[in-house]
Amino acid sequence: MNKIYNPKRENWKSVLERPTQTVADIEGTVNTIFREVEEGGDRVLTKYTKQFDKVSLERFLVSTVEIEEAKALVSKELKAAIQLAMNNIEIFHKAQITDRVEVETINGVKCWQEKRPIQKVGLYIPGGTAPLFSTILMLAVPANIAGCTEVILCSPPNLEGKINAAILYTAALCGVTKIYKVGGIQAIAAMTFGTESIPSVYKIFGPGNQYVTVAKQIATKHGVAIDMPAGPSELLVVADDTADAAFVASDLLSQAEHGIDSQVILVSTSKNMIDLVAEEVQKQIKALPRKEIAQKAIDNSKLIYVDDDQTAIDLINRYAPEHYIVCVENENFYIDNTFNAGSVFIGNYTPESAGDYASGTNHTLPTNGYAKQYSGVNLDSFMKSMTFQKISKRGIQEIGTAIEIMAEAEGLQAHKNAVTLRLNSLK
Repeated sequence: MNKIYNPKRENWKSVLERPTQTVADIEGTVNTIFREVEEGGDRVLTKYTKQFDKVSLERFLVSTVEIEEAKALVSKELKAAIQLAMNNIEIFHKAQITDRVEVETINGVKCWQEKRPIQKVGLYIPGGTAPLFSTILMLAVPANIAGCTEVILCSPPNLEGKINAAILYTAALCGVTKIYKVGGIQAIAAMTFGTESIPSVYKIFGPGNQYVTVAKQIATKHGVAIDMPAGPSELLVVADDTADAAFVASDLLSQAEHGIDSQVILVSTSKNMIDLVAEEVQKQIKALPRKEIAQKAIDNSKLIYVDDDQTAIDLINRYAPEHYIVCVENENFYIDNTFNAGSVFIGNYTPESAGDYASGTNHTLPTNGYAKQYSGVNLDSFMKSMTFQKISKRGIQEIGTAIEIMAEAEGLQAHKNAVTLRLNSLK
């Protein structure tokens, strides 16, 4: 890991740069595949599935037989773990349900707001080196609570033309409507335009590699909403001498093993902690099955020393981490002054892994600095707020003159007339 001591503020941009390609680097490829899928449908999906996933498929829809076979392959222990996580995620997301907001703004003018589900949503679940069945829980559970009527799922097939058994089991458990064996850019394109097999949706959710992230962004140009730009995983830990160096190292490695383009950062006001964590990382990484992936991510990661807490918090808010662990004596200072982070984990016994799986919070979070503008996925991500109003005779008399004056000032005579006709009818 790269040790950096007291970087100057004018250098923070380069110090905190993510190891990812820009949209411009990938956009050409995405647009080409999008055009082909829009025009060629399933035929093009077959072409790219063979090219990228190295398998030829006769159909993309997962059959009920395949789902039943998958259920038998998942151990009782894993099923119990998935159920525990599902219960906690349901509890946390059901707590986010809000009542209708209703108010009479002036006599006779009643306004209210209600939330309605997004009817058709698509979930993208990566299935490459790490089949993220836990992400299904994070997306399908709130989709069901919200009341989405159609929930489809796309995930890339393996060389045998199958989707990981745990993915299929979890999707079935969560009531996913249909599951399709298609991944990458072509999956996002299919959910955007629709094909002979795969229906188009109104909003696409889920993480993915840099190509999937850009594909989701391009999908918004074609009238489909997305949860957020969620790309390669990242973690920032702030730790002082009250932290456990072994714990900190394990957290850094837990994110580093996601992929070679993942990034992990330690910020500390203790040079000793930085040295101890660096030693622990090298010690622990040797025992990891995915150590080659983790090592490449670690090579892109940083240990940053700063002199004081204020500098640390300024740097953290500038970075805007997806996952953010706070292991310091003065934790309230960091919690109260953090404005840009996807999800926050507090204390030595709160590993980021808990949020990834089973504590109940959602792990689909903004990356690449988007935590400055975006929230992580939550119940409202699957809903729309709709406003309603009903105005009585008394109400139109109360606000009518103001509307007439404002409409005339903007030069919109028809707007004024719509009110004047009503007011005149009440004379």
